[in-house]
Amino acid sequence: MNHPVEDSYQWPSCATCTRQLWEGELGRQTCRVCQGRTDEDLVSLAGPNGLYATLAATLEPRTGTDNARVSGSRSAPLPLRLEPLSLSARGGVVTVLQTWLVDWHEQLGWTHPRWNGGLQQQLDQVVHALRINLEWAASEHPAFGDFSAEVAALVRSCQRQVTGEKPERRIAVACPCGGTLRVTISTPGARCGGCGTQYARADVLELPLAIRNAA
Repeated sequence: MNHPVEDSYQWPSCATCTRQLWEGELGRQTCRVCQGRTDEDLVSLAGPNGLYATLAATLEPRTGTDNARVSGSRSAPLPLRLEPLSLSARGGVVTVLQTWLVDWHEQLGWTHPRWNGGLQQQLDQVVHALRINLEWAASEHPAFGDFSAEVAALVRSCQRQVTGEKPERRIAVACPCGGTLRVTISTPGARCGGCGTQYARADVLELPLAIRNAA
């Protein structure tokens, strides 16, 4: 039966959500649920209707309730919105994913990947390559948790620019050791900088709010 192993031995946990791995997942870096979520995040970025392509429509600042720019105006055009520009330009989403793929190639002893076409084509290429090798990375790459968290953060950033949603508010919660962790409602987990305790998402959200010490 495939169930979490209960023993006095400290069984490994998922590098992404920090939950204990199931019996059939032992030896992997990440549980299959988190692998599936990361795959969904990658899929949401790519393609002509993906989040990355949609960012282009958010570059121009809104000028009114109908979001239309006034034609024939003698004033200088409004500048592009910097937040979506930083995500869509070189150094943003595409470059972050390409950096991870280069790392995976180095881990596997493969030659450096090549990029063809413009940024949208490169985005689609790197997403395709990452998805092909996702099973290997989720099983063996020591930093898959960091990769998964970074992809999720890119997706959330793109979604906020596309929908106009404000960034999630961070709250300070208190670790029993006295340390403070700053988390959001959708945080996948957090590690206390004071004692090093790693909290899963459900556990960190159950911590009490941190109270500022009186002066």
